[in-house]
Amino acid sequence: MKLAVSIWFLVGLLALACTGWAQDVKSDVDKAAKDTGHATKKAATKTADATKDAAVKTGDATETAAHKSGHATKEAAVKTGDTTEHAAKKTGSAVKKGAKKTEEGTKKGVTKTVDAVK
Repeated sequence: MKLAVSIWFLVGLLALACTGWAQDVKSDVDKAAKDTGHATKKAATKTADATKDAAVKTGDATETAAHKSGHATKEAAVKTGDTTEHAAKKTGSAVKKGAKKTEEGTKKGVTKTVDAVK
């Protein structure tokens, strides 16, 4: 009977030790889960802040680029207008010179024809 009591005592002691060890593991797992949750929350907050900052910077850069593009387009339009005006003046001058030479040639032709007819 002493042997049976000793065995039951050891079984009980072993059961208590396992229960204590299980409680310690549960506590460690619970602490690790809380630490992980806290770290995840911090990382998510930092990521959100960085994303917000990047979005603001992207918006600013886009606005600057649009402003520069608009300014460049305006300058190009002014230059195109100036060049077109200059080309029109040259074309008008060339047409005027051509008409003058045609007029002179026609006068010479008419004069020669009149002289030839006489």
